[in-house]
Amino acid sequence: MGHREDLLVAARRLLEDKGYAHITTRDLVAASGTNLASIGYHFGSKAGLLNAAIGQVFEEWTDQLADLAMADPSASPVERGHVTWAALLGSLTSKRKLLLSYVEALAQAERTPDLRSQFAEQYRRCRERVAGLVAESLGDGTPPDDPRCLAVASFVIAICDGLSVQWLLDPEAAPTAEELLAGLGAMWSASFPPRGKADDVSA
Repeated sequence: MGHREDLLVAARRLLEDKGYAHITTRDLVAASGTNLASIGYHFGSKAGLLNAAIGQVFEEWTDQLADLAMADPSASPVERGHVTWAALLGSLTSKRKLLLSYVEALAQAERTPDLRSQFAEQYRRCRERVAGLVAESLGDGTPPDDPRCLAVASFVIAICDGLSVQWLLDPEAAPTAEELLAGLGAMWSASFPPRGKADDVSA
């Protein structure tokens, strides 16, 4: 591996071991076996490196969830959403330390325009990735850059982020995957009753 890859590997490990706010440039140099100049050359700053590592982790996580969502070609778009959110909840325990680092990084990004732009670009890539899945799920030729696909992608990402934050703050009160699917199933049934039952009501 080159210095860039060495630094990303070290940053990911330190984000889990120490947390975003407690990592120093000296930590990164020691863990990667590189030098201070490499951080500036490849990432601009320590924060740029840490945010790149966080972005890499969450892009991989997005890909994993996407593979699960699209595994069943006969699943409906709603069913794919259910699978995604259930898988997300099931993986939060293993991602807890990285999620905490992500929240810490977001707070820093508000005060640093370059880092805010970096996170915004990561969200744009994620939104485009999910919009592609939405378009594929619709299966009617709608292109991924259709505003409706991008809006649904933003909605899906918002649910994932919201569930993650709720779980971080109070994991005991956050829903399990089973509870979430049961609740969504009940809401779906109430909103779209079987045709015969709907006809009885309208009569």
